[in-house]
Amino acid sequence: MARKVFIAGNWKMNKTAAETRELCKALKEKFADICPNCVDVAVCPPFTSIAAAIEELKGSNIKVGAQNIHWADNGAFTGEISGAMLKEMGVEYVIIGHSERRQYFGETDETVNKRLQAALKYELKPIVCIGETLAEREGGKTEAVLEKQIKGAFAGIKECCFKKVVIAYEPVWAIGTGKTATPDMAEETHKFIRKVCAELYGEALAEETVIQYGGSMKPENSQQLVAQKDIDGGLIGGAALKADSFHDLVKNAIA
Repeated sequence: MARKVFIAGNWKMNKTAAETRELCKALKEKFADICPNCVDVAVCPPFTSIAAAIEELKGSNIKVGAQNIHWADNGAFTGEISGAMLKEMGVEYVIIGHSERRQYFGETDETVNKRLQAALKYELKPIVCIGETLAEREGGKTEAVLEKQIKGAFAGIKECCFKKVVIAYEPVWAIGTGKTATPDMAEETHKFIRKVCAELYGEALAEETVIQYGGSMKPENSQQLVAQKDIDGGLIGGAALKADSFHDLVKNAIA
């Protein structure tokens, strides 16, 4: 069975609730010409804008996700948000282990695993991020780093749960820098990720797993990247913050 293209916009710390309403209205109008059978689309605004996004995107083919989830149901975890809270709001997806969370907020493979388990508990669809830094890539450590992150993230996760997971490969050196892995470079790494997944869960399940590319995908390169055998979409940063560029990126990706 062919994997369905999935493109998600990670808004990061951008857009107030009012700005979210404005952008979502534009997205809802523009995405009316995108066939929902061809691609899954989601946007992941800041926590303060999730409710506004869900309200404005009702009746559209665009789903809403969150940018993080805590592993506890509740408690003294100032600044965090639980799966129960997200589920009640109507969130469908949640990003886990983004490189910025790892770099700035102490996220580890262990905490990624705990957050993943929480997302699965509340039947949220996890987008699990992995990726290497420039120093790691130049040091020839890409495969070792990715294998460690994959095995750490999915420790104790059974096959029935793994099939609900999306993986996002984000070469850290290509995020917000304007640098992009060539389609061949990205495909080589995605192929390796799928190989590790096959070692853990078998080839059949690995072949069903959606693996996004998250390194400065833009309207100009989305078609070439998604055309690769093992690249199934993208986790989009800057290009997702404007309706025109996000629409064009998605439309080109499935052309």
